[in-house]
Amino acid sequence: MKTVHVAAAIIKDGKKFLAAQRGYGEFKDGWEFPGGKLEPGETGAEACVREIEEELHVAIDGLEHLCTVEHDYDTFHLVMECFTCKIASGKINDSEHENMKWLDADHIWDVDWLPADVKVVEALEKTFA
Repeated sequence: MKTVHVAAAIIKDGKKFLAAQRGYGEFKDGWEFPGGKLEPGETGAEACVREIEEELHVAIDGLEHLCTVEHDYDTFHLVMECFTCKIASGKINDSEHENMKWLDADHIWDVDWLPADVKVVEALEKTFA
C-alpha cells in the first residue's frame, strides 16, 4: 500500500477553526482541514504554508505542530502532519473547496469529518480547556 504524506492547517480565528468541504475526488463532500501533499524535500510546515497560499490565497504564520495522524484508507496509507496557525495576511479566496465554515468548540462536530480528520478534531478538542 502506498503512503501519502500531507500537511494540514488548523487555521484559528479567535476561538474558531476553519473547516473545508472537499469539492472533488474520492472524498468529495467530506470535511477536512485544508492542506495538501508534501513536495520532495519539503517539511510539513513548509508544505502547509505553500498549500494554504495556493488553495486559499492567504499567508499563514504562527505554525505550531498539533499532531501527526496516520490512517489507512482502502487504497493508501495517510500520514498527515497537522499545524495550528493563523492568517497573517490576505482574505480567503478559496479555489479548491465546495464550502467552508468557521467552527467553534461547541460546533466542531457539526460537519461530517473525513476519517483521518476525525483524529485531528479529537486532538484539537484536548486544547479547548
